[in-house]
Amino acid sequence: MLERIHQTLEWISRRAVWIGGAALLIAAIMVTLDVLSRKFLNVTMSGADEISGYVFAAGTTWAYSYCLLHRANIRIDALYNFMPRWLCAVLDTVAVVLLLIYNGMLAYRGYGAFAESWAKDSVSITTLATPQWIPQLLWASGLIFFELVLVFVFLYTMVGLLRGDLDLVKRIAGVPSVAEEIEAETHGMNLQTQTGAQED
Repeated sequence: MLERIHQTLEWISRRAVWIGGAALLIAAIMVTLDVLSRKFLNVTMSGADEISGYVFAAGTTWAYSYCLLHRANIRIDALYNFMPRWLCAVLDTVAVVLLLIYNGMLAYRGYGAFAESWAKDSVSITTLATPQWIPQLLWASGLIFFELVLVFVFLYTMVGLLRGDLDLVKRIAGVPSVAEEIEAETHGMNLQTQTGAQED
């Protein structure tokens, strides 16, 4: 059951990343058109920079979960690879707990900002006069979803620890090995990681 939940969360986070990436691409096109129109037509597309800021903020928070589930978050592992496997598993779990606590505070503050903007009907001090609750809702919901994923990952790693399944802990919350990173980077390129030679 836990594996199915993991796959479902990965599916949701992957779609969120695609949507966020598409939104960033559209925002980049808007900014590019704005720059070109200013340069050659002396016309300004009002709000392109503001919208791109909202898209970047919301897209970033929704990408956190995908990053975590694929263990792509940055970890300082100078000594990690020299430690016993059981200690690595414990440290992986501690790392998840610390991230859960930190993001919990961010999600709480993010929801507070959204709730205040909603209650006061706040708008941006720009020509768009954007209702602030809209971008803040997208931003805060990404943090809240990330918190839910962190809770699940913590529970999953605890199950692995209690069962003594260190491979499960490493697969869910551990630092990827060099071979795993090479596999991720060369996925679909028809390469052999052992020899670096191309397969026939």
